[in-house]
Amino acid sequence: MSNITREKALQYHKGGKIGIDLTKPCTTQYELSLAYTPGVAIPCEEIAKDDNLVFEYTNRANLVGVVSDGTAVLGLGDIGPLASKPVMEGKSVLFKKFANVDAFDIELDVHSVEEIVAACKAIAPTFGGINLEDIKAPKCFEIERILKEELDIPVFHDDQHGTAIITTAGLINVLELTGKKVDEIKIVVNGAGAAGISCAKMYQALGVKNIVMCDSKGVISTHRDDLNKYKAEFAVETDAKTLEEAIEGADMFLGLSVAGALSKEMVAKMAPEPVIFALANPVPEILPEEVMEVRKDAIIATGRSDYPNQTNNVLGFPFIFRGALDVRARKITEGMKMAAAEALAALAKEPVPYYVKAAYHNEDIAYGKEHIIPLPFNKEALIWVASAVAKKAVEEGVARVKAFDYDAYREELRCLIYGCPDEAEA
Repeated sequence: MSNITREKALQYHKGGKIGIDLTKPCTTQYELSLAYTPGVAIPCEEIAKDDNLVFEYTNRANLVGVVSDGTAVLGLGDIGPLASKPVMEGKSVLFKKFANVDAFDIELDVHSVEEIVAACKAIAPTFGGINLEDIKAPKCFEIERILKEELDIPVFHDDQHGTAIITTAGLINVLELTGKKVDEIKIVVNGAGAAGISCAKMYQALGVKNIVMCDSKGVISTHRDDLNKYKAEFAVETDAKTLEEAIEGADMFLGLSVAGALSKEMVAKMAPEPVIFALANPVPEILPEEVMEVRKDAIIATGRSDYPNQTNNVLGFPFIFRGALDVRARKITEGMKMAAAEALAALAKEPVPYYVKAAYHNEDIAYGKEHIIPLPFNKEALIWVASAVAKKAVEEGVARVKAFDYDAYREELRCLIYGCPDEAEA
């Protein structure tokens, strides 16, 4: 369990967690003249003639804006832009640490769809991509939709799509392990916010036909007249009104709700080899040990690092942006998201690196019911996910880069992680 204290957390965050470093030398008068006037005018002139050269002569090709209005921050809710800044800085840390992507946190003191869209459009020339973060549903859906239509850089709302991608990877492998067919399973989703709706859409894209979604008022059915248009897409004809009624015979439970929402009695009513993704944090909808008391055949995932199958968005967004940025993609498509999920599913079947086993003090980690998705410390995720995303972007025609060598790119990513042999020794 975590031994983080309030004092340790405040000390760690004192002064902030990110900064700016130089990528070119600036120690002589000549280098200063190159960095600024008069040398800086030359790339300015080239970019003025061809906008695409901004990716060559500036940091735009490796820069993401992490944008939030602070209305849905972690489990803290609407705490405002200033209080959200430590989280957005933290997201920037993860971008840099896991994928060497530079990120600036942008906290906006505006809250309407129109204002947030206008702010993002105004700052878009600075960035190669925009990561929307912790913006309340349902306005987050509309903000992302508009920006994806009107900007020519990737816009990605991680609260929606990150969990969808990681859990889809897990679902792909669960289907293989259990022998169940994607078009025959029943999935119950508890939590109809941004992540829940995005997960359900991605499961549908995978081929799932039977999804029952619940919110705080119960089952989202055609009998209800209080649904927004996003929830209404998932309204089903059913007499079930509660989660307890909906879970009967379900093959999978996805929880994006609150601690304790799923009981042992509900789990007992699920189909053979039930899949339980209980992702409420820090306390899940049901603890794995409670599940095992009634269903030894269950496959369980949580959002926590102290249980197997941790569902952590850090397996997705840094590598998705890495791949998108490297081919200068104009957007992140549904195909790119599915390519990321499939890559993660495939990586989970590969031998687990020694350093991952060492980090978890477990020599027995291997593909199976307790390892359906890669662990966050697996550096190979960068290679697998970024290359899959980049390849799909090129195939779908949303990349500015046309000459793309998949194998060479994977080697570049490997060098980024592990370092390259000295050319003199090669």
